[in-house]
Amino acid sequence: MPANTTASSGSSGSAGGKPGKKKGRRARLIVIVLVLALVAGIGYGAFWSVTTVRASYPQTNGSIKIDGLAGNVDVKRDSYGIPQLYADSDADLFRAQGFVQAQDRFWEMDVRRHMTAGRLSEMFGSGQVDTDAFLRTLGWRKVAQREYDTVLSADTKKNLQAYADGVNAYLKGRDGKDISVEYAALGLTNDYKPTKWTPVDSVAWLKAMAWDLRGNMQDEIDRSLMTSRLSKKQIEDLYPEYPYGTHEPIVSEGAISPVTDTFNPKATPTSGVGADTVQGATEGVNTQLASLSDTLDRIPALLGPNGNGIGSNSWVVSGQYTTTDKPLLANDPHLAPQLPSLWYQMGLHCRQISATCQYDTAGYTFSGMPGVIIGHNQDIAWGFTNLGADVTDLFLEKVSGDGYQYDGKVKPFVTREETIKVAGGASRHITVRETNNGPLISDRSSELEKVGQKAPVGNAAPDRADGYAVALKWTALDPGRSMDAVFELNRAKDFPSFRKAAEHFEVPSQNLIYADNKNNIGYQAPGKIPVRKKGDGTMPSPGWTSEYGWEKDPIPFAQLPYEYNPKRGYIVTANQAVIDEKTYRPLLTKDWGYGTRSQRINDLIAGKIKGGEKISTEDMQKMQMDNTSEIAAELVPELLKIKVSDKSVREAQKLLEGWDSHQEPDSAAAAYFNAVWRNILKLAFGDKLPKEMRVKGECLTVLPADSTGPVDEQDKPVRECGQRDADSAQPDGGDRWYQVVMKLKDDENSDWWKAPKNRKDKATENRDMLFARAMKDARWELTAKLGKDISTWSWGRLHQLTLKNQTLGTEGPDLLQRALNRGPWNLGGGEAAVNASGWNAAGGYEVIWVPSMRMVVNVGDWDKSRWINLTGASGHAFSAHYTDQTDKWADGDLLGWSFGTNAVAKSTKDTLTLKPS
Repeated sequence: MPANTTASSGSSGSAGGKPGKKKGRRARLIVIVLVLALVAGIGYGAFWSVTTVRASYPQTNGSIKIDGLAGNVDVKRDSYGIPQLYADSDADLFRAQGFVQAQDRFWEMDVRRHMTAGRLSEMFGSGQVDTDAFLRTLGWRKVAQREYDTVLSADTKKNLQAYADGVNAYLKGRDGKDISVEYAALGLTNDYKPTKWTPVDSVAWLKAMAWDLRGNMQDEIDRSLMTSRLSKKQIEDLYPEYPYGTHEPIVSEGAISPVTDTFNPKATPTSGVGADTVQGATEGVNTQLASLSDTLDRIPALLGPNGNGIGSNSWVVSGQYTTTDKPLLANDPHLAPQLPSLWYQMGLHCRQISATCQYDTAGYTFSGMPGVIIGHNQDIAWGFTNLGADVTDLFLEKVSGDGYQYDGKVKPFVTREETIKVAGGASRHITVRETNNGPLISDRSSELEKVGQKAPVGNAAPDRADGYAVALKWTALDPGRSMDAVFELNRAKDFPSFRKAAEHFEVPSQNLIYADNKNNIGYQAPGKIPVRKKGDGTMPSPGWTSEYGWEKDPIPFAQLPYEYNPKRGYIVTANQAVIDEKTYRPLLTKDWGYGTRSQRINDLIAGKIKGGEKISTEDMQKMQMDNTSEIAAELVPELLKIKVSDKSVREAQKLLEGWDSHQEPDSAAAAYFNAVWRNILKLAFGDKLPKEMRVKGECLTVLPADSTGPVDEQDKPVRECGQRDADSAQPDGGDRWYQVVMKLKDDENSDWWKAPKNRKDKATENRDMLFARAMKDARWELTAKLGKDISTWSWGRLHQLTLKNQTLGTEGPDLLQRALNRGPWNLGGGEAAVNASGWNAAGGYEVIWVPSMRMVVNVGDWDKSRWINLTGASGHAFSAHYTDQTDKWADGDLLGWSFGTNAVAKSTKDTLTLKPS
């Protein structure tokens, strides 16, 4: 059954590529019955009724008695089902938050906690064993338990317990089918029953977020892989220095004071202070980690592809430059698209602020965690983007029997046994081994076991025998206080209390922007960021010597950069460099995002200010939807100079004439340019990368990996096929590749433009020949995908978003996927655009990460703030609020965001009162 027959789904054939409009209630229920009857009848020989579908819908009016409440809690929902909670104590507020989130999203919460605990096999069977084994090796749940037991504050524990009590009050007396339709589907093949929620289930989710936002691990792996085919100079070409001259860092003023040894925004930077701290990862031991040729496969990214694209936009403008005379703050985090959205909109309000009821805040929460993650309270607003600090390192370890070599001695592993229960099968048992550099992740991967087998090593390295094992050192594997920071942010009143909260936000390391109702703006870089004894974290390090590794203490919080009311009147964070490393001593990372999005936002704001214009809420909203392609602006003039004899290719080339580089969904020029860009990358770089980085199944005839110098008779080409998932293959086309191509653009005869000598089918000798070939290949690629008639081409038809329900939407029977998934939507924007609908140029044009929400906060006049979620409030597949915000999200629209008591009352459509039992 096609997806556009369900309640709020759609098809690409509707206007603008949006899903079809909702049908009548009766028709919708008939469709649900048909879909579920087909799923059940064909797959399992059972029949699901309308009662089954509707059993899990939440009660949103009237009253419900629940255990543990001290007083009544009102749950007021607007027309989009977004709840605002009103209570008289912290305990009642968070107990109600747990209850309400479980009403809407418990399936999502349950899948998440099983993922973070490495227990997915208990729900979904043997197909999840490898994932569970990897996650057990990392030990997220174990670390979360240590956090709860040893470092979190008493108040935080009380709030976590109250939240868990609220979730369990919802679960009490309910079977799986009464909680979510997915449990009914699961119940046809599995006797799984949901268990009680615990406070540690909430804490563990921060580990998953930290994993997805962990920084440069993939770059570290990829650089190692490249050594099998590329020289050091070639690898440097593909990882250019951050362009400080053209792309401004977040913090442009200030330095660490030599007197106080703390960061001072007013201090004068000293040129060159950062240079002495950066060393090669193998310097001093004469070990060249040069040929990890059989290599690391990608580390699984649980929330989407990890790389330069995963990040966010946020910026804040001082009231002196806004139409409101108060700050305006915007934020849109970029993550993999999920259904339901990662975020859950909610307000948490004490009817009267007191020592026992301390919260009046609203914004975006995570289902399964108490508090508000991003949003505002009555005094301040805040937003997050990924700082990108290098908080992970891979260490090569020489294993000897039951231990590993370290400074000439053999140290014993710390081991633990893990049992993985498997639905419908026998349990699996694994042994986790840990070194002083962290767990051996190579134990969980046949590919990772091969690391170092062919790496040439110097005299300072131990005999590698069968190769090195690989250990992961990561700041998130130590207990931290990020959960404390969430509640502290929610209660913060001013910049000092905001910074105090930020000090505890250790992982994931985020850029925090700030504004308050007294017209102050600010920025803080927090996080537990390691200090390396030697090396810069860009390549795997020797684990057998104490010369490497990390110092005991991370970079002190007092040394981390911050700004408060900078002279320019605005602050932009979009995963660019935090501060120029030439003027800042501690090493944060060598692998920043390259600042394409941040510079575009900077330019848009500065242009308004220089033009004497005040910036409005609507201006902030338009900036969020800016579709401009920086690389198109650079390359299109060169592409138009190419003489093209093929009439069909020339017809396509003419699309670029007069194009403004805006990637609108209906733009044929954007479709053609992005296809040309994809083919430029493939011809110049992709075909020269090792198989471990290329798309799985794409095969090339290439010279052997150990071939060097000119081709001779002994160099016989071999057939090699790519090994990486399309979403994470290289070259991905992000703004690192923008910098690579822009640096090479004027060197018409660079070796990168030349085809390998055995690639006679696509021979190119210089830049213009390669560009011409790319334009030809793009023309015929789009002809196959979109048709011969270029007047029917559009970027949105190529660049589509499909929302997939967690697990069953990707792994379940086809008919079940059709029932649970939604889309596609035809989108504009693209890689490294401010409207960051990401795609991987190596893999195709499908949207693989998105602005997962958008907000514009009108500081001080909170009820004029605006927000939107990627999907909707509900996780119930046939609810009216399953994807009721997605059309507006795709169009760049924002919803009104009520905060004050009167505004919430006016927008309320349903009121549920939770009462003490």
